[in-house]
Order: sequence, then C-alpha cells, then structure tokens
Amino acid sequence: MKKYFFIAVISLSFLCTYKIFGQTEANNKFIYIANWNVENLFDTFNDTAKNDDEFLPEGKKQWTEEKFMKKIENLSEGIHFMNNGKGPDIIAFEEVENIGVMKFIVYKFTGRDYITVHRDSPDLRGIDVGLLYDRNVFDILHVQKIPVKLPDGTLTRDILHVTLKYKLGLDSLHIFVNHWPSRRMGTEATEYKRKIAAEILRGKVDSVLDLDPDNKIIILGDFNDEPADNSILNKLKADTANCSQITKSDARKLYNLAFSDYKLGLGTYRYKKDWNLLDQIIISGSLLDNSGLSYFCDSFEIIKPEFILENKKDDSSAPLPTFRGNKYLGGYSDHFPVGARFKYFERKTR
Repeated sequence: MKKYFFIAVISLSFLCTYKIFGQTEANNKFIYIANWNVENLFDTFNDTAKNDDEFLPEGKKQWTEEKFMKKIENLSEGIHFMNNGKGPDIIAFEEVENIGVMKFIVYKFTGRDYITVHRDSPDLRGIDVGLLYDRNVFDILHVQKIPVKLPDGTLTRDILHVTLKYKLGLDSLHIFVNHWPSRRMGTEATEYKRKIAAEILRGKVDSVLDLDPDNKIIILGDFNDEPADNSILNKLKADTANCSQITKSDARKLYNLAFSDYKLGLGTYRYKKDWNLLDQIIISGSLLDNSGLSYFCDSFEIIKPEFILENKKDDSSAPLPTFRGNKYLGGYSDHFPVGARFKYFERKTR
C-alpha cells in the first residue's frame, strides 16, 4: 500500500512540476503546422488550359506515371516524418498543379483524415498553392482566393485564404497560403512584384483584424524573399518573434517565426552556394498571448531529415530535388519544408 501511495505522490509531483499557465503538460493540446514547396508536382495528363507540356510523358522532363508516383512516395515520406512521425495537423503546399495531385498524397495516410483545399490560380504554368487539414482536429469555415494583379494588368498566383475552426477550443484560424512572384528575371528587377503581393496581403490581414483584433492569423508559404527583405519587413510589416517579450505582443502586429533562423544564416533553398530562407511562417500577435491557441515558443524549425538530403555526409547539404535542369534525380523537392508547433491554453479572462 505504501508503495502505491509513493508512486501516486511522485506522479502528482511530476505533473505539478510541469504545470504551465494553470494547465498540466498532460492536458495541453498541441497542433503542428507545416509548409512545403514541393517543386513542380504535376500529374501526367495534358491540361489544355495550362502550359504543362514540359511535364508530360513526351515533354522535356519525360514525366511518366512511374516518376509521378515516385514523387508522391517521396513527399509522403517527408510529411510522415513531421511532428515526431505523426504528420502535421495542417500543411500548406506550393507548386501543385491541381487538387488531384494533392489527393494522391492524402491516399498515402491512414492515421490522418486529411481534407484538401485548393483553388485554380491564373499562373500560366499551372502551379498553385493548396492546403491539407485534418478534419478530426479542424472544421472548415471559409475559403477565398485573393487575386494579385501587377501594374501591367497581369494576374500572378493567388493567395489562398482558409478559415478553420479548432474543434477543441473553438478558436478560428485565418490561414493565408502564399507563393509570391519568383526572382527568375533578377531579384531587383522583380522586387516590385513581391511588394505588391505583400501590400495586398497586408490589406487583407488588416481587414480580418478590423473585424476583431484578437483574430488568429497564420501566414505561410514560399515568399521568394527573405525575412529582412523590403516586401516582408516593411510592406507586410512582419517583425521578429521575440519569445522573451511574449506577453507584450501587439495583436495587430505580425511576427515572423523564421527570423531567428535567418539571422543564423540558415535557409530552406540553396541557390548556387548561397542559402535563402524563402519559406516562412508568420503569425499575428494574438497567437503569442498564451490564451486559446498560441504559438509554442521557439518551436519553428526547418525540416531536414537525413533521407531528404542530396549529400547525406554533409550537414549543410541541400535537399535532393526531383530534377536539376532536365536531369531526373528522383528526389523530394528543391526546398526544405518548415514547421511550427502551437498549443492550446485555457482562455484568459479579459
């Protein structure tokens, strides 16, 4: 009897030791949110409305069903690795051709009940953004695509706005998935395009916060700019997330969870020999107040398991891509995915 009493006391002590903001660690609920530019995830069928000829069996890439399924297997392996082998609760994608290719990824998961969210964008190559969420964890409330029009009238890739409701705490999450215009014609020459995307997104964020300053916003994607670049720092106004000032956050401000890794010289995409941190997660201040669903401080990570690396003997190795030019390598993507953990806290009384 004494033995069992001793165990009970130890167990109670253990729980009290890990009590945070009035909750035990055992009762805290975590969710994991990720983002991955999956590098030209095309199917093998000709879509006459898009310029997808390169990714057809008879195209430059000789993109066959076998290569497509290998790509799906690779991406599924990477997604399974996330969140300590449980897979993310939400994951956003860039460079998906359509909702069909996303569903092939969903079919690979038995422990998750993923739902696909996708809208066709005006991108001439037919690469869009999309989202998977686990409907055991979230309900979907709203989907909207936000057009991004350039000064010459050209429409570039839409921003996808998805509103989800967290089933445990009934919090709503406004998620914005981005793939801003590329640097292909030169970083400086194309900078104005990304500034426009940032201004449009900031306007939409402000409209969400005007409805309620405590609305919880997560912005993620491949921005083709880094955290300190003008588009993100000055136009979108996303500053560094300082965990030491977590209780002093401003609900209307945006905080870039990738900023600390950027300052360390880390990156998600390597161009020649230079690392660029193009893939980021940005949040509103309401996700830093430890009330309801909140960011679990310092949990942002660049996800790079050994199996995804091109040179597994080199810690600084880039991810193994599917193609280098037209040469087929059979890899995963030319970008590393990123992820962050969020925790549900009991709501504070105001």
